[in-house]
Formats: sequence, structure tokens, C-alpha cells
Amino acid sequence: MVQPDPAPRRRRLASALLAIAAMAAIAIPSTASATTYTVDAATLTATEAAMVAALNQDRTERGLVPVRIDTRLMAIARARSNDMVAKSYFSHTQPDGRNVFDILTAQRITWYNAGEIIAWNNYSLDTTVATADNQWMNSPGHKAIVISTDYNYVGVGLAIAPDTGKKVWTAVYLKGPDRTGARASIAKPAFGSWTSSTTRTVKVTWSGSDPRLQVLTAGLNSFAVRVRVDGGAWTVISYSTTARSRTFTVRKGHLYEYRVSAKDNRGNRGAAVTTIVDMR
Repeated sequence: MVQPDPAPRRRRLASALLAIAAMAAIAIPSTASATTYTVDAATLTATEAAMVAALNQDRTERGLVPVRIDTRLMAIARARSNDMVAKSYFSHTQPDGRNVFDILTAQRITWYNAGEIIAWNNYSLDTTVATADNQWMNSPGHKAIVISTDYNYVGVGLAIAPDTGKKVWTAVYLKGPDRTGARASIAKPAFGSWTSSTTRTVKVTWSGSDPRLQVLTAGLNSFAVRVRVDGGAWTVISYSTTARSRTFTVRKGHLYEYRVSAKDNRGNRGAAVTTIVDMR
């Protein structure tokens, strides 16, 4: 199921409707079934992660950038699969008349293009991922979404019917603003000369990047730099600097920690990295 971009691409709607009919056919019954029809949350999450990995392998094998997980899409995809299991249907349109695009809009998720693929089978957890992925990749309409150059995020959801072991898969693809935090790295500090019997200089160097998306990568913007001494409170050196290094004066008998995080041009900040200067 494919939804075109807003108004400028409305002409794609007819072909999108044809794709819907094709995609509703991915259903693979089997005499093989799981030994249990319920799984714990950790196993379910791990199986969904395996599907994301399989779908991204389909992309990387073709030289494409992996789509990033969006937790909002993961929740939507899981809910879509759960709804199909709970209400015993298999369709891109829910019994309430809504589809995934209605859900994206209702949740105020910004999107410029989106697609949904669904599948079901009753194979074991060891093989359900490969089975659904193979069926999608052998269907032109589904494959077009999986290897599209116009999506940058994905969410995958699995639901298992407790009475039959039927496994329903949903994958929601989206082209939207960059939500992935920029990355920072920090080098080993370089000591300089002693400025007195108890103080010397040290140069702290850092770098960063904004992880590449298939489309709409925001780009690296700046860094935040903090320091703390002897495990005390963090002091901000700069909330937003484009510098890649700074020289500090440190004193004997103290432990210094320097922490750097990076931000992209949409304000997405990644995890901080820390280096230590031990003058004790």
C-alpha cells in the first residue's frame, strides 16, 4: 500500500490503488506451526528487530542506505498487526475504515510519503521472518516499497494469534524529517607543557557526523561541551560551538571529565561521549 506525497503528486494515486490489491495477497498458510502461540515481550521485540535487519539487508545488497527505526512507526505497525489478529481480517483498511495514512495523520506525524506492506504465515519464529521477507521481495509491489529510494524511516510490528499461531506482519515506511541524533566522538586528550609546578595544558579534540539517511539527512550543526571536576556538577563550556578542539588548563590532584555531544540542523542531539584527564 503506497500513499503519494501531498498535492504535488496526486497523479500517483491510481497506481497506488493497484498496488493495494497486489499487496493484500501475501498470505502463506503452512502445516508448520510454532510450538507455542504466545511469546514474551523480549522475544517479540527481538523478532521484529530481526525483520528490520532482513529488510535493511535487502536494501544494502542493492547499495541503498538502511532505513532507520522510528519508535512511533514501530508502535503503529505493532498496533496494525494486533488489530488484524484481534478482529480476524487481513487488509490495509481497518474495520473502522481507517488506513495507516489516516493513523499517521491522526498522530500528527509529519510525513511526505509513506507505504505499508503486510503479510501473514504460521511458520515458527525461526522462519517467519525469512518467509515474509522472501514473499515481499518476490512481489513487485512490495519490493518497490522495501527498496524505495524515497523512504528514510521504518516501523515493523508482529502479532501472533493465540489460538492458531498465525503470525501477522506489518511494516510501515515513511519519508519524513530527520529524527536521528548527530554523533560525536572524542579523541584521547593531548597534554601540553607545564605552565607552573602544579598546572599544565591539555588539548581536547572532538569530531562529529550526522548519520546518513536515504533522503533528508539534516547535516551536522554544532557541539555542546561540558566539564566536571572530581565528580562534581557538570559545567557548560559551550551549548553550541562549531569548534573541534579546545585547550584547557588542568591542575595536579584533580580528575577532569570532558563531555561532548553533537546536534544536527534539525536540533536532534545524539548521545554524549566523555574523556578523562586524570591529574591525581
